[in-house]
Amino acid sequence: MLRAWLPHQRWFAGKGREIGRVQLVSAADLLPPRVVPGLLHLLVDVDGDCYQLLLGVRPALPPALAPALIGRAETGPYAGQFVYEGLGDPRLAALLLERLRAPGVLGPLRFDRDPMALIPAALAPRPLSGEQTNSSLIYGDSYILKVFRRVGPGVNPDLELPRALAAAGCARVPAPVAWYEADLPGVTDGRGRPEPLTLGVLQPYLRGSHDGWQLALRKLGAGADFTTEAHALGRATAEVHSALATALPTVALDPERTARLAAGMTARLAATVREVPALRPYEAGLRGAFDALAASRGLAVPAQRIHGDLHLGQTLRAADGTWALIDFEGEPARPLAERRRPEPAVRDIAGMLRSFDYAARSHQPFAPAWADAARAAFCEGYARTTGRDPREDPVLLRAYETDKAVYEARYESRHRPDWLHVPMAAIRRLSERDRPPAKRATAPSPHPRPQPPRRPHT
Repeated sequence: MLRAWLPHQRWFAGKGREIGRVQLVSAADLLPPRVVPGLLHLLVDVDGDCYQLLLGVRPALPPALAPALIGRAETGPYAGQFVYEGLGDPRLAALLLERLRAPGVLGPLRFDRDPMALIPAALAPRPLSGEQTNSSLIYGDSYILKVFRRVGPGVNPDLELPRALAAAGCARVPAPVAWYEADLPGVTDGRGRPEPLTLGVLQPYLRGSHDGWQLALRKLGAGADFTTEAHALGRATAEVHSALATALPTVALDPERTARLAAGMTARLAATVREVPALRPYEAGLRGAFDALAASRGLAVPAQRIHGDLHLGQTLRAADGTWALIDFEGEPARPLAERRRPEPAVRDIAGMLRSFDYAARSHQPFAPAWADAARAAFCEGYARTTGRDPREDPVLLRAYETDKAVYEARYESRHRPDWLHVPMAAIRRLSERDRPPAKRATAPSPHPRPQPPRRPHT
């Protein structure tokens, strides 16, 4: 049943490939089969990727749950019963919150929480729609639970970094109040210490906040600039970076690390050019950005823990204008160990600069002055907090923005070819060896409404 069901899930990474191996990693009954509905927790290895499944079990499926049906079991302890995606069942979603309210161990699963947090009982759950790589539940407009779908050994940055920021007193990120993990036999780090698998994180739900991507599109549609918001977002990003550098270890970007960094970017470019032929005329110019980075030898730039996948869709703005950063998981396609490595903070900055460009190019006609003004305001806000403007490191910024544009070209080519023109415009600009990666600009003039908003980033 899972072979047929998994490829249709938005969070499944193996779309377009025939599933080979499906192997059970662990199983735990959160509610036993004799209880109706039952709730089964599974970790399943699918061709080398480990997925978390929460499956409901009922002898008869109510019509409201028909879209969640996986199939009817023919053998085993659930023979004759219907198996379905459990997170869409309010009774089962409510049980998951109760498990988080009461720390403890159930089979391989370990539930934990902040002892100072007060989590009310009986909060009504509802699923959050529109996600891709994970699943989320909102409880009573008070909390949001992110359930990680593809999991691996090691603490997920979306638990590790917000906890570190909370301990450092940084209020720009919602602090985790509860979480659950799996402890599996034989899963250890390089020193033989047990490595948990982070499965889910419960955080405060920032009710009334506006997604940065949607807010930017509304501003574009109204013909209004985004400089005030971008400046404040730059300051918020700088505060988070400063807190992470204080709370967690940093290293210097020495010549050896810089060479490895540039080599990785060059290798990704070569692989993408093979997959996206439209990049071929610009390959030499793009490689020049990475060659310049290698030649810089690092210049003692600090590397630290960062967000790792920062764009407008990973930000929330409250009614009072306060910005928060969310979703510290990093790029889900990258290995967990790679996502936990220290990197220059400019990688996050480059991601946000690319996001302003994406927003402007979703507008008809294209609003380049809007994007340039937002990019400049963001960098100025960042400098207001740190004392250093990211544009003062043009070699590093250009390399990271180029690497991000190459990643975007590959993603759009695979998933949304009609959006390929967005990164290609940046590819053409960035391939011009002597052009700086960011410009100061004046505010834009009014523009017509954009096309219906679509979130371009994963």
